[in-house]
Amino acid sequence: MSDSVRHTAPAPSSARTREERRVLASTLAGTTIEWYDFFIYAQAASLVFAPLFFAPLGEESAGLSELVSLATIGISFLFRPLGAIMAGRFGDRLGRKKMLVLTLLLMGGATTLIGLLPTYAGIGIAAPILLIVLRIVQGFSAGGEWGGAALMAVEHAPTHKRGLFGAYPQIGVPIGLILATGVLWLITSLTTEDQFLSWGWRIPFLFSVVLIIGGYIIRRIVEESPVFQEMLTRRAHSSAPLRDLFRSHTRGVVLTALIFVANNAAGYLLIAYFIGYGTSLGLSRPSVLAATVAGAVGWLVFTLWAGGLSDRIGRVRTFQIGYAALFVWMIPMFLLMQTADVLQFALAIVVLSFGLGLSYGPMSALYAEMFPPQVRYSGVSIGYALGAILGGAFAPTIAQALVRSTGTAVSVGVYIMALSVVSIIAVSLVREPRGVDLHT
Repeated sequence: MSDSVRHTAPAPSSARTREERRVLASTLAGTTIEWYDFFIYAQAASLVFAPLFFAPLGEESAGLSELVSLATIGISFLFRPLGAIMAGRFGDRLGRKKMLVLTLLLMGGATTLIGLLPTYAGIGIAAPILLIVLRIVQGFSAGGEWGGAALMAVEHAPTHKRGLFGAYPQIGVPIGLILATGVLWLITSLTTEDQFLSWGWRIPFLFSVVLIIGGYIIRRIVEESPVFQEMLTRRAHSSAPLRDLFRSHTRGVVLTALIFVANNAAGYLLIAYFIGYGTSLGLSRPSVLAATVAGAVGWLVFTLWAGGLSDRIGRVRTFQIGYAALFVWMIPMFLLMQTADVLQFALAIVVLSFGLGLSYGPMSALYAEMFPPQVRYSGVSIGYALGAILGGAFAPTIAQALVRSTGTAVSVGVYIMALSVVSIIAVSLVREPRGVDLHT
């Protein structure tokens, strides 16, 4: 952020306008649906994809099919930067709203088709190939979704409430996780193991059709971001935002990526790893899913609270507290989990959600305030996507490999602690941007 960027005085407190409420509802609904789709795959990869799509690998080496199944979660992350580049380029030229509608439809279509895929027993090697292709489409869509939703919320917000407004698309992540986990819990509770493996796992994917219709309707009625509209009026938008971004704002992109690394890695343990890990300890699948929902509720509450907190004490300070909490809790968390007691397992996850929330809630506002409007969509989207590759893309796979090689999940805690150090250093290098003028 340039030192020359001027700050604006906080606007007087006022009730939210009808358009502001629409924007908050739109960004929340859209990100909830997008991340429901993204997470339902991650959880299915932990539970059922290994025997259904990668069974021959399990015959060659015990545990290999599970490892490859978890690795397919990360493959999609490799294509998130491409989605971010495309969405950022056109989002900075054509508008935030159009790209948000497109990413929603792409994600929903891919998710629905996964629910219709034949398994390896039906079509052989084509089954895992098609599964991976559809997962790549999910990754491409997710790469463009977050930046647009974050900017729609923050650019519509009063200056003194950007953190709070920006937290709304953020809580779409834990709400999407609650929805995905809740649907899986319901299906696993109502079906036998054979029924779930035969057809029950498909229902959460097909359910995406209903969510997409609702999300599309909500997003269509929202006005374009006022900051982008002003850019069009002044004809200030860049003809090549990606080139301009890396010519003048490479440091900002690198910092946004590193700031996100630890949060995304720890978050994907909750999203995709703990379910399989809990069942390996002997806990029942429904009880582990219920513990995951409890953690997601905590993540939701602390994320929303942290957004508002960052409006009072600053984005950087809020992040620092969150990452310090993650660092301190890692070893005690895995020691609690290893007791194989479901209440202690749930407690471990709920306490984890405090650090997750404080290092996620202020992110939309912080990232938006780090870039000028003509490259903002590109900057926040690409930085977020790169951070996801370095952080969460292969976190479940790395966690599984660490446990297999060391014999203890405490090694996973050490891994997250190291990433927390990286992220807290990165955020500490950012000059506190709270209150900057988003129009310049």
